[in-house]
Amino acid sequence: MAAEFELIETYLAPLTSGHAGAFGLKNDAAVFSGGGDKSVVVTADTLVQGVHFLAEDPPELVARKLLRVNLSDIAAMGGKPFGYLLSVALPPDSGEAWFAGLARGLAEDQAAFRVGLLGGDTVSTVGPPVLSLTALGRVSGDRVLRRDGARAGDDLYVSGSIGDAALGLLVLQDRLAEVPEAAGRALAERYRVPQPRLELGQALAEGGFARTAIDVSDGLVADLEHLARGARLAAELWAAEIPVSPAALELLATAPEQLETVLTGGDDYELLFSARESQRESLSELAQQLDLPITRIGRFSKGEGVSVLGHDGAPLALSRSGWVHLRDDSKKTS
Repeated sequence: MAAEFELIETYLAPLTSGHAGAFGLKNDAAVFSGGGDKSVVVTADTLVQGVHFLAEDPPELVARKLLRVNLSDIAAMGGKPFGYLLSVALPPDSGEAWFAGLARGLAEDQAAFRVGLLGGDTVSTVGPPVLSLTALGRVSGDRVLRRDGARAGDDLYVSGSIGDAALGLLVLQDRLAEVPEAAGRALAERYRVPQPRLELGQALAEGGFARTAIDVSDGLVADLEHLARGARLAAELWAAEIPVSPAALELLATAPEQLETVLTGGDDYELLFSARESQRESLSELAQQLDLPITRIGRFSKGEGVSVLGHDGAPLALSRSGWVHLRDDSKKTS
C-alpha cells in the first residue's frame, strides 16, 4: 500500500472538488463561512491504542491528548475553538471505569480551553480502542493561516521546544538507558499531554505576523517539508538553533545520536511558521507578551526541498524526515 500522503492526494483530495475551503486537504483544517465577518474552522483527528497512545496510559491523559491535538490544528489555522464532536470505539472488556476516566479528562480540558461537547457516537469494536474527535473553531474573516503562504527570504520560526514528546515516548517504552528520573518524567509528560498554542496562533493570524503555519505533529523536518512543498520553495533548517528543553538537553548530553529523534520524532504540537524579516522585533515582543519562546530556526529560498544543517554548517543525513501512516514500517508506539 502507498504511504499516507500519496493515498490522500490520489483518492481523497479529488473528493474536495468544488469546496475551496477544504484546500485540497493540504492544510491543518477546513474553513467555511460562518456568517458575517467570521469563518468556521473544522478539523478531525483519530487516536488508536498501540499507535498513538500506550495501553497502560491513563484514560484521563488519553482524553486530554485527543482533545489537545485537535485544538492544535485549530491553533495552526489561527482559530479560536468553541466545541467538538466525539466518536469512541471500545472493546467490550474496556470497562466502565475506563470510559469514566475518559470523560473526566475531557471535562478537565473543556474547562481549561472553554470548549464543549456537541455530539458524536459510541460503538464497540473487536480491535483496540479508537477515539476520533472533530474540533470546531472560529477565525476572523480571511485571517486564516495556511500552509502555502511562505515567500523566498522569509524567516522560519518555531514555538516552545522540540523533541520532548518523541524522547518521552522512548522513555515510556524503556528504550533509553540511564535517563535521569526528573528528566524522564518531564519528557513523558510532554508526550502524553501536549500544549496547543492557541494564543500564539490567534496572535499570528490577527496581527498579520505569519505568512504560513503548521503544527508539528509528524516531525519538525516532515512538517517543514509540507510548508516548503505548499509554497514551492526550498527551506533551510539550522539544527544548532532548534530549541530544546533542559530535560532534552540533559538526555542529549549522553545520547547525542538522539538528535535525529528530536528533528523527526513528532508529537510536539508546537507551531512552525514563516514570517517576513521585518517582523523579527514584533515576534520578539510577542514572545515576551505570551511568555512563550519563539525561535528563528531557518529560512525559505527559491528552489525545492528541505536541507538540515548541523552544528558545523554541513548538511545532516537523516534516515527519515518524520512519521508516515499506512507504510509497512510505520509503527509509532511499538
